Amino acid sequence: MVDPTVLPSYTAVILLFLAPPGPDMAYMLAVGLEGGRLSALRAILGIGTGMSVYAAAVVAGMGEIAQSHPPVLDAVRILGAAYLLWLAYVTMRSARRAIDGHGDVTAGRWYLRGMLVSLTNPKIILFYLAVLPQFTGNAENAELQMAVLGAVNVLMEVILYGCIGVLSGFFHARLTGSAKATAVLNYIACVVYVVLAAVIVFEILLA
Repeated sequence: MVDPTVLPSYTAVILLFLAPPGPDMAYMLAVGLEGGRLSALRAILGIGTGMSVYAAAVVAGMGEIAQSHPPVLDAVRILGAAYLLWLAYVTMRSARRAIDGHGDVTAGRWYLRGMLVSLTNPKIILFYLAVLPQFTGNAENAELQMAVLGAVNVLMEVILYGCIGVLSGFFHARLTGSAKATAVLNYIACVVYVVLAAVIVFEILLA
């Protein structure tokens, strides 16, 4: 059986981690501005899927392997930075197309994009390794307890950041009729992607 008595304190810890602006929040803002509310919903489901993969890996005991080999995590982070730069390029191309009169904003594969962004963020697995074991409580089955805690974390991030993405999508919906406004929104999203990539590279250099 699991120990539900740890959920209030565990939820409070998650909120402390999720409340300050971070890469996932900035990414969801960019997605909402670039693609709108439906794109934000698809992207956050992709992020939730990626987080679920990491949670399952920690429960299965694979997290310790990743933690003991920092170069592997750095390689994943570099891939994440490269992917964000590619998204910036695609978004800038969409902005230029909007200015030229082609209204089809880059689209698609928002779910896959969100999942890849999540999977190339090894901070998630490090969070699970550091936090989940602290809340096993009096659970008879530690693995099941960690699985439940991981699911709670995924659900909270999907709801919170999904709402942020949807709210930013309202700006896209209100301005999508204007080619110039659409281009501006895409350029803003492009800047966000570049900044996120730069932050990742900077963190690797400082490590």
